[in-house]
Amino acid sequence: MNARLSNQMLSMKDVTQMTCLSRSSIYQKITRDQFPKQVKLGARAVRWIHNEVVDWLDHQIKISRPGQEL
Repeated sequence: MNARLSNQMLSMKDVTQMTCLSRSSIYQKITRDQFPKQVKLGARAVRWIHNEVVDWLDHQIKISRPGQEL
C-alpha cells in the first residue's frame, strides 16, 4: 500500500461519511474501545488515520457475514 495513503488523516466529516455513523456514535465506540482512537493534532483539532478506519470497516463487514470469504 502507498505510504502516503496509509498516513492520510481523516476529519470527523470524512469518518462519518465513510462509516455512516453519527459523531456521538463514533465517540461512544471510542470510549468502549470499539473504534480507532483519534490523533490529537492541536488544542481543538483531531483526525483519524485512514487505514485504521478502513481496517475497522473491513472488520465490521467480516463479522457481519460469518462463514463467507471476502
